[in-house]
Amino acid sequence: MSPYQEVKAEILAIGDELLYGQIIDTNSHWISQELDKIGVRVVRRTTVGDSREAILEAFAAAEKRADIILMTGGLGPTNDDLTKPLLAEYFNCEIELVPEALKAVRTFFEKRGRVLTDLNRLQAHLPTKCTYIPNVLGTAPGMWFQENGTIWMSMPGVPHEMKKLMEDHVIPRIKSNFELPIIYHQVVKTVGIGESWLADVIKDWEKELPPHIKLAYLPSLGQVRLRLTAFGDNFQNLENDVAQQLQSLLPLIDKYVYGYNQDTLEETVGRLLKNHGKTVALAESCSGGYISHMITSIPGSSAYFQGSMVPYHNQFKHALLNVDELTLQTKGAVSEETIIQMAEHIRLKLNADYGLASSGIAGPGGGWAEKPVGTVWIACSDGQTTVTKKLQLTQDRMLNIQLTAIAGLNLLRTCIIGQTE
Repeated sequence: MSPYQEVKAEILAIGDELLYGQIIDTNSHWISQELDKIGVRVVRRTTVGDSREAILEAFAAAEKRADIILMTGGLGPTNDDLTKPLLAEYFNCEIELVPEALKAVRTFFEKRGRVLTDLNRLQAHLPTKCTYIPNVLGTAPGMWFQENGTIWMSMPGVPHEMKKLMEDHVIPRIKSNFELPIIYHQVVKTVGIGESWLADVIKDWEKELPPHIKLAYLPSLGQVRLRLTAFGDNFQNLENDVAQQLQSLLPLIDKYVYGYNQDTLEETVGRLLKNHGKTVALAESCSGGYISHMITSIPGSSAYFQGSMVPYHNQFKHALLNVDELTLQTKGAVSEETIIQMAEHIRLKLNADYGLASSGIAGPGGGWAEKPVGTVWIACSDGQTTVTKKLQLTQDRMLNIQLTAIAGLNLLRTCIIGQTE
């Protein structure tokens, strides 16, 4: 197999409880990560309920798409657990007692001082076309099938049991059955530019990417991640190839890039403050302390975070932060004039190098024609210059609070490194 040929996998999570939202499917997320590490690409993750027709349809569809099909759930001994009988039906085989599996189930119960019931004995009955995979942490065995050029593996839905089977049996078997490519990822994290604008800025660079390197846009709240994925047979070569592409990319978007891979915006801002020996104080109105929460979520933030105020009402903006009463009366709390004073005065009051402030209309009420819901002002002052920015956000209150926090942290970041516009 060519080192650039993809091995495709589909994950089937089976169980009504997943569709009802009674249980969150963390299994599929974990399996995807583990497959990515060994060079297997997950092309689909499907959740299907405890329905004979739905499960059989999912089997047939997955077989058309994937080289490997990994299933979790539906392996209990009760009537609502359908995975095992439907696999036997799908592969047109019988279900028979596997002595080795029965011994394992009996030992499992004996060690716990429990009686092996007839219902529990059913766990040792498996489709004749499967290879029995022992589950040392539970009673439901794993089942490995190789049919029509496709690998199938059925595992219990209990996370720690599934992970043990994956680590001890599934991953090694996949490696022995396929000549897997190496997959190398590098994620570039940007803030302050939307996905479509970012795509336009780098479109010519993207067109010149070599065939073995793929680009994905991963937008999230107020941010866009660029994931470069390289496929090949030599890790060092892939790492060098991606680094070379980054040398051409970064000059195009440098002012929007705040980190890589697992970096967070609050970590980056904290690191900048610490490295420059600077401190920050916050005056938050519409964000209600959310920016302070993000900053203080980072261990060691006391080295650069002086403190914050949340003067939500105008009387406290005046009484605690000395915002001019006339400014509040004539310009309003949501204005450039007010936010400048908030940023400058909190910096002085808490003896910080930077003062960061927010004031706006988070919603869902409180807006009007001139200042609709989602109108927000933020400002950052260093004692010599105060930089302001007006945001026009959404109708959703929590979303506005979070977007204000991200924009505020980014304004602080750009002020520290001198990239404000």
